[in-house]
Amino acid sequence: MLEIQLDDGGVGGYPGDDYCSGSVMSERVSGLANSIYREFERLIHCYDEEVVKELMPLVVTVLENLDSVLTDNQEHEVELELLREDNEQLLTQYEREKALRKQAEEGSA
Repeated sequence: MLEIQLDDGGVGGYPGDDYCSGSVMSERVSGLANSIYREFERLIHCYDEEVVKELMPLVVTVLENLDSVLTDNQEHEVELELLREDNEQLLTQYEREKALRKQAEEGSA
């Protein structure tokens, strides 16, 4: 089997392994990695290991970066949802205080 040296010093067998700096890859990227690896296996079987030797490290780097970007995106989505909830609560509080102030002004007038 073709093995590649990863940036973190580890050795990766195929992109479906949990090779991404000791963390588990997202299901979406893992599925892509498995599909790409199967295609690499087919190419190796038909031609030779040399065909993908230079390409595989590049693909691994792209998959690692994709996984990192997807993770960042998920974190941003969670943060955005929390900010939306905060905004909704602040708006509700503002409307309530505005109504109370209007009542107080009408009562004193």
